[in-house]
Amino acid sequence: MTHSAPPAVPRFPVSVTVDLVIFTVRDDALHVLLVERGKEPFLGGSALPGGYVRPDEGLDEAALRELREETGLDGGRLHLEQLRSYGDPGRDPRGRVITVAYLALGPDLPAPVAGTDAAHAFWAPVGEALRADFGLSFDHGAILADAVERARSKLEYTTVATSFCREPFTVSDLRHVYEVIWGIALDPSNFRRKVTRTAGFLEPTGERRTSETGRPAALYRFGGAAAMSPPLLRSGDIAGRGAGGGPGRVWGGPSRPGAAPF
Repeated sequence: MTHSAPPAVPRFPVSVTVDLVIFTVRDDALHVLLVERGKEPFLGGSALPGGYVRPDEGLDEAALRELREETGLDGGRLHLEQLRSYGDPGRDPRGRVITVAYLALGPDLPAPVAGTDAAHAFWAPVGEALRADFGLSFDHGAILADAVERARSKLEYTTVATSFCREPFTVSDLRHVYEVIWGIALDPSNFRRKVTRTAGFLEPTGERRTSETGRPAALYRFGGAAAMSPPLLRSGDIAGRGAGGGPGRVWGGPSRPGAAPF
């Protein structure tokens, strides 16, 4: 009895890259870190920082290296997690390239320093970067939009909002993060009650911050919990009256008078 050989598996060259969506809150708006590409394709165009995964490194290791090489930022000081993978055949004119996108969050991050194949690195308001006429390279506009919604959703079910705050911080500082990222105004009293009663979310330092107006504000640090229980929903009673920018919007309007959108 003869056995036929299994059909040959077609092989074709595939490259793997990592791309980084790095968010911080600056000047009352959510900003994303972008680089100006220093070589083709898309020479001179704006893009998310990233690059090829080397044969001897894992994905997380590659993401941390690219973060350091292209922006000068230390990933060990940021909240870093995988967003998702992108593999449409035509997404990269250089050939078949699958990218694994990462989401990184940090508090009021400093000006980045470009390196390797990036001519320039800069912070851009997310609302501007998502405009069709901004012209992000590759499929980075779609990756950025997915990252915005991931960040907005994680604020509902996790304590990741504290990643945007330098410790110690006030409840008002934390509320500002939610307002900027969700694009809605929040009721201060309801928000305070929710976050201070959520086990493991905030830990009082016992100190207060004195301001020129009003009473001194209590200071907190992150309490160590990962999940919000119960969740802090955008559609819940923490939303202030007349708040705009519901969950379906890609980015919201001003969180307070005179503030810029994302």
